[in-house]
Order: sequence, then C-alpha cells, then structure tokens
Amino acid sequence: MTIIVLGGGAAGLVAAIKAKTKHNEVIILEKNSKCGKKLLQTGNGRCNFWNSDQDISHYHATDSDILTTILKNNQDKVLPFFASLGIVPKVINGYYYPYSNQATSITNALVTRSEALGIKINLNENVLKINHGQDFAITTNIKTYHADKVVMALGSMAAPKTGSTGFGYQLAQDLGHSLIPVLPALVQLYGDKNYYADWAGVRCDAALTLIEDGQEIKTEVGEVQLTNYGLSGICTFNLSSWVAKGLAQNREEVIKINFVPWFKGDKKAFKAFLDEQAATTNFALKQILEGFLNYKIVNLIFRLLHLSMDKRWNEEEAEPIIDLIMSFPFHAIKTNSFAEAQVCSGGIPLREINPRTMESLIVPNLYLVGEILDVDGDCGGYNLGFAWMSALAAGEACHD
Repeated sequence: MTIIVLGGGAAGLVAAIKAKTKHNEVIILEKNSKCGKKLLQTGNGRCNFWNSDQDISHYHATDSDILTTILKNNQDKVLPFFASLGIVPKVINGYYYPYSNQATSITNALVTRSEALGIKINLNENVLKINHGQDFAITTNIKTYHADKVVMALGSMAAPKTGSTGFGYQLAQDLGHSLIPVLPALVQLYGDKNYYADWAGVRCDAALTLIEDGQEIKTEVGEVQLTNYGLSGICTFNLSSWVAKGLAQNREEVIKINFVPWFKGDKKAFKAFLDEQAATTNFALKQILEGFLNYKIVNLIFRLLHLSMDKRWNEEEAEPIIDLIMSFPFHAIKTNSFAEAQVCSGGIPLREINPRTMESLIVPNLYLVGEILDVDGDCGGYNLGFAWMSALAAGEACHD
C-alpha cells in the first residue's frame, strides 16, 4: 500500500512516521527545499511544542464538541511519541521546549526518524492537483503519483514566506469539502485612533478584556505590546481569533485595557492606593502615576483628559483618571495580514472528518490534519499540539 503525505511540516512528518510500516510505502511531498520550515520559526526558534494544560478553552473551532473528542483521544500520545524520538523536554510553568532551546532539535529528530524508517522525502515538489478514482492521482510540478491513501497536511494561509499559501483549501474543496472562512489569528490588532504613536514601543503587564457588541467575551492577562497602530503581544494574540471572526460579521470589537491588573478591577482599592501614594510622597499626580506606569502611558492619559502636567491628586476628580487607567478603551477595526499571522482561524470543518481517525467523511482514504482544519489555539504550544494530535490519529489509522 502506498501512502502519500502532502506537506513536510509538523503534522506531515508525524503522520508519515506513524503511518510507516514494513508493508507500507510512505512518501512525503514537500514544496520547500527542506522540511519543517515553519516549525523552525516557532517559539522564536525555541519551539514551544506542548503545554501540560490541555483544556478545551485554549482551542477554538466551530465544532468544539468534535474537537473535544480529538483532544481526549490523542493528548496522552504526544509526550511518549517525542520521548521515542529522543527529545528531552524543558518544562517551564507547563510550557514544553526541547532542552536544547532550539527548534532544530524537533525538526531534525522528525526528519532523522523518517529517513531511518525508509520514508521517501521528495523536496521541491509542489502539488498542483489531485484526482480521486480507484486511487489518488497526485500531480506535482515533477510527475504524477498514485496512492492508496493521502494525508493532507498542507497548512493554512499564515506566514506565506514559509510556503503556506492556502492552496490546500482549494485542493480539499475540489474533492468535495467545504470551507469555513479563513482569517488571520495569533496576530496584531489595529485600532481606530490617531494617538497610538504616543505609546508606541511600550511593553507592559496588563489585563485585556474583549467586549463584543457590548458582551464581555474573555480576559487575557500578561505582557502587552503597544504599537503605533494598536496592540500586539501574547495577550492580544490570544484575543485576535475572536476579534477577526467578530469583525468579519460586522460586530463591534472593543478591548478594555487595565494597566494595573494586580488590582483585579477593584476601583476602590486602586483609589485607596492613589490616596496613600499622594499622602506619603506629596508628589504631583504625574510623578505618582510614573511610579508604576510607563511615562508614555501617563502622558497619553494626561493628554486625553486635558490635565495639566503639574496637577495634584484630587479625590473628587479621581473617577475619570481611574476609569482610563483601569478600563482604557481600544476599538479594534482590523487585524494585521496573513503575512504577520502565526496561524489562521477557519478551514475545513471538523464535521467533515472522522474525529477518531481524521479520515474525510466525503472522500474515503483521505486524511486531513493540522492547520488546514478549522482549529486554532492560543499561544503556548497549542497549535503545534493540535498538529501532533491530529497527525498521530491519522498516521495510526492509515496502516489499519
């Protein structure tokens, strides 16, 4: 039996390894000059490949009940698989990295194991079309292959410089699958004001609360990067999938920024803190605020509230100052492009695959894994986590 894996990225390599037996010929068709090009960039080159917290809340899909089945069936297989490759993990607060702190450790281990198993890795081969009859006929820029089974691991539209053009969506649609609109995710957000240049370059700890059409959706706490167009950083990325989908549906997407997250939204406690700082230091308000806020944020608050730079703290005038510090409104108007996105939301619907095997319910012997599916995860190893889990399921099913 011949199994062809389309794409030599994270999901493709794992699926190929699991599919290979002495009775199966397994071929990987990869358009780039080497495998794992996108994988090498993950985690800023460190490759955060797993997270011990596998709660469903860290993943996003239209068919969340089906996604739950995939996660439950496969999450216990991931770490043993990487241990079998010789990967020694470094675990930091539940985040798994290779102990070397290099993504090359993961990529090299996957490629080395593939080659040792006799898997053929054909590089610089770009899939052009697939025909399905008694078997699969896969035409590339080099030749036409025939396969009994195909694993489609062609990625999404995110980070096109790594080869992710989104062509896999078209191939799947040509075979009869549908497509949930594909949007950038884990990506920066643009706002609607002209004053963002005033806070550009600031990194700070904050709590971001997403409010969609007036309804509170989710809060993320951690480092936020303030840019000349809006917001970036992990907290922003973890909200961006929601924002992208909401904006596509013409919903109002507002993020309230709490620059003093340690007060957990307690305005009375924050006011008492400012009262005490004013009494203790006898500083002007600007100096008090600069004791815990970046001066660029302080200057912007003064500008927006039309405060004089020598203003003293006044309890009766506290409310607008506290509101702006603890609930700064940011109106998102768009995301950054696919070129800047780490992953995508949307893709082939999970309802069109068997969640236990990842086999298409439309085309027998076709398996879909990784980013091509309508699943995206938070920062922290979740997108690679889904790539591994879906690929392990598909690879195991292929040789049954």
